Amino acid sequence: MTRPAKVVHLTSFHPPLDTRLFYREIRTVAAAGYDVVLIAPGERDEVVDGVPIRAIPRSRSRLGRLLTTIWQVHSAALREGARLYHFHDPELIPVGVLLKLCGKRVIYDVHEDVPRQLRTWYFIPAALRGPLAALTEAVERLAARVFDGVVVATPAIAARFPGPKTVTVQNFPIADELAAPWALPYADRSAVLAYVGGTSEIRGIKEMVEAMGLLPEGLGARLKLGSAGFVPPELGDEVRRMPGWRRCELLGWQDRAGVARLLGEAKAGLVVLHPTRNHIDSYPVKLFEYMAAGIPVIASDFPIWRDVVEGAGCGLLVDPLDATAVARAIRRLLEDPAEAEAMGRRGRETVHTTYNWTAQGRKLVAFYAWLLG
Repeated sequence: MTRPAKVVHLTSFHPPLDTRLFYREIRTVAAAGYDVVLIAPGERDEVVDGVPIRAIPRSRSRLGRLLTTIWQVHSAALREGARLYHFHDPELIPVGVLLKLCGKRVIYDVHEDVPRQLRTWYFIPAALRGPLAALTEAVERLAARVFDGVVVATPAIAARFPGPKTVTVQNFPIADELAAPWALPYADRSAVLAYVGGTSEIRGIKEMVEAMGLLPEGLGARLKLGSAGFVPPELGDEVRRMPGWRRCELLGWQDRAGVARLLGEAKAGLVVLHPTRNHIDSYPVKLFEYMAAGIPVIASDFPIWRDVVEGAGCGLLVDPLDATAVARAIRRLLEDPAEAEAMGRRGRETVHTTYNWTAQGRKLVAFYAWLLG
């Protein structure tokens, strides 16, 4: 009997149970029969859903990851003696190259368009952002020629990599993952709005909070934020001084069950990211998660987002820089619950038929078979 091929996933940054990395990709390839191991920062070794997780010490700084963590990942990876290594962070490109020099097969998984992100990162001096973005893009392009395959999260990212060995595996939700059995019937829910994700300026936190302050008192609206905190931290001080903050609640980071609970009590989900190039050219995961949970969306009016929202009839589009427009959309959904519920229902149906993980997972499994064939 042939032993299953061993595959090791590597990350120096993501938590072990990262949604894309573990719950979608790793569980999918493990279910397809591969012997899968994950090496990730953590407190201890453990086994989750039959997948061994080898913990490496978690660094508290970016410099620490570059000087120490990535080499710990490399050492742990070599000890596994796998046929295929699948890594998830651009800082691990040197590790991928070294694994190739050892005769291993290597996949680079590109979750985000990092060169575009670098142009907006507040902690990098403005004069360095452009050159650093250009250097990062050049390094990724050169490294991709060395690796056996590249997995990307969006078609826009795919355009930067060699076509014959690049596969687009979009980060669509598992269809029923967030349809919690304990979810309240829509008509019984209070006027709760949900946001899941990072709370930074370019993700629209100011506009969301300002919009809450513009709503009539009688609506009783509340915004619940499933987020670990503000980036940068001082942004939190500014946001908490805004009048709308009294109608907001910061819940902290939420695991998958926590996200399901939040969306299971919400009347609508907000995704009003600012029009940076990285946002305009990519699908936000939270958009499809709101749809999967059966709640209407209030989303930035970007062309590819418009195709989804208008095509499904699952929500309202707004100018993300206009808090008044965001408030108007919230008010419309809360004051017309029958239409809002119908939008949520259409969104869930569209996830089941089109925007779900099943087809994406099949592409990943087929890519593995091609690389190891």
